[in-house]
Amino acid sequence: MNDHATDPATEAFVAHRDLLFTVAYEMLGSAADAEDVLQEAWLRWVEVDLEQVRDQRSYLVRIATRQALNRLRTLKRRKEAYVGPWLPEPLLTAPDVAEDVELSENLSLALMFILETLSPTERAVFVLREVFDIGYDDIAAAIDKSPAAARQIAHRARRHVDARRPRTPVTPGEARAALDSFQQALVTGDLRGLLDVLAPDVVFVSDGGGLKLAALRPVVGADKVLRYMAGSVAKAGGAFTSEPTSVNGNPGLVLRLDGVIDGVLAFRVENARVAGLYYVRNPEKLTRVESETALTSR
Repeated sequence: MNDHATDPATEAFVAHRDLLFTVAYEMLGSAADAEDVLQEAWLRWVEVDLEQVRDQRSYLVRIATRQALNRLRTLKRRKEAYVGPWLPEPLLTAPDVAEDVELSENLSLALMFILETLSPTERAVFVLREVFDIGYDDIAAAIDKSPAAARQIAHRARRHVDARRPRTPVTPGEARAALDSFQQALVTGDLRGLLDVLAPDVVFVSDGGGLKLAALRPVVGADKVLRYMAGSVAKAGGAFTSEPTSVNGNPGLVLRLDGVIDGVLAFRVENARVAGLYYVRNPEKLTRVESETALTSR
């Protein structure tokens, strides 16, 4: 692409690249797959007659969505054979993502974990409408449905997601306070003190992908989560350290075992307590936690 820096098609693509990556990542939960979608979208974009394009942003999002949908259907089959729960790939993000409250909420591992329960088409419609505020006519064109059908799918997907996500969103300050309390309990080794931080019905989801030890199904309840974490620390047999970071625009922790990254822990906070813990240990999903990934809804 660098050889054609003044080419209008290249300029348009570069201008919207971060948006297209964010759309693809939100649909797929995988940075590598999102990058592949961008390559496929580029190959199709350079074949387009720009004089016939009314809105370049919408047209590019449409192309990227179609490619992401194709890949999502393939991914869904791959996930069915995945060992244990499948969590999205965590991304280290810049402060501006956290400042966009709506974007950071939609990019959270907690919400993206919920999006895994939608069909590929439902997920595409939800992401385009709720996260990026794309109009129904453009959504319909992207998924090859009528605008009326796109509205119905959006309504169904929104109802499904709303039934599973927190009723009362927390402020960044509340989330940070809960994270600080959690980290303090880890640093001091006071795992019993975590009972003051964890919600009674807290859910712990871990993703080792069959490459690292992880719970094969979600662990539910503060006592069970505490016992599982204590057992995991004992089995590790090394020195754990934790480092606060921004994961998908939300407070998180990078956990290291004897100085080597063991995993990334993301949180869902409700009523000042940790209600969800999402721990990604699969080493194939930890390649984007030491350098920032640019994400945007614009």
